[in-house]
Amino acid sequence: MKRRELITLFGGAAALWPLAVLVRPFTARAQAQADQAAEGQVGQVSTLQGAATVTRASAAAAIALQVNDPIFKNDALQTAANATLGITFDDETTFSLSPNTRIVVDEFVYQEGGGANAAVFTVTTGTAAFVASLVAQTGDMKIATPTASLGIRGTTGVVDVPTQGAAGEPRIKLYADADGHIGRIEVFDRQGGRLGALTQGASAFALRAGAGGRLAAVPFQIPPQEAARDRGVLQRLFVSHSIGRPQAIQRRQVRERNRQLRERNQPRERNRQGPNNPRQPGGERQQNFQNRPGGGLNPHPGGPLRPQGQPRRPGPIRRKQDR
Repeated sequence: MKRRELITLFGGAAALWPLAVLVRPFTARAQAQADQAAEGQVGQVSTLQGAATVTRASAAAAIALQVNDPIFKNDALQTAANATLGITFDDETTFSLSPNTRIVVDEFVYQEGGGANAAVFTVTTGTAAFVASLVAQTGDMKIATPTASLGIRGTTGVVDVPTQGAAGEPRIKLYADADGHIGRIEVFDRQGGRLGALTQGASAFALRAGAGGRLAAVPFQIPPQEAARDRGVLQRLFVSHSIGRPQAIQRRQVRERNRQLRERNQPRERNRQGPNNPRQPGGERQQNFQNRPGGGLNPHPGGPLRPQGQPRRPGPIRRKQDR
């Protein structure tokens, strides 16, 4: 290779070297941001047919959703006409949204073995079916509507909220889980007054104004046509649940591994930065070495002190056979 070509090659490499240095911290920062976002995730899109959007607290515009997209606290989820959306949360609770349905994830906290597990969802309009799971079993799960609040005690249900100004009344229905288990739904008004409880499969309340204008939970028999529609809704719900449940389990396992790695790495970071690190200036071991007899002046403990800066005196020459 000619000398001029060699100089050009090394010159080009030198010009690219600062760029490589800049790319490395950016990549690490992007990875850290991705890890932080994953830590804040509370659910995931498990199924989607048609178009659905999410509006996040940090953004004013709605974003189109896709399968496997993460769901976060304070997300507002909306399905379009002829669209359905399935979401599975970290505790395996699953929601299935019918067309023209909107829900908000107001609160979601779940930790295995934790004592503060809680979830609050608001169904503002449309039909939302749900399978309650670990939060309802170990903590407190609520579903709010514009007129009532529901206490969910580990069960499957359907919430119908008509569009504001449209005919009809909100309806709450309790159904059996896929394994036949039947839980409990307690109904309260917005002031916390208890209106009643659903404890039998295929039972329902209609929320309507009662005596004195107070809200009342009125039991009613689900009409056959509505029951047939609900069977289709529940079928979609159970499909979403079966798809999303393994994903939720995997997310919990990944978080647990990351937590264990952080705990294992913390002592290493402390040792690397702490006062016992002999490589750190002023470290305890270095200070102890300085304080030993002859430390810092004579590397041999107990040896005669040699003033700093004075050259070492040559010792007597020892023969090999004398050693």
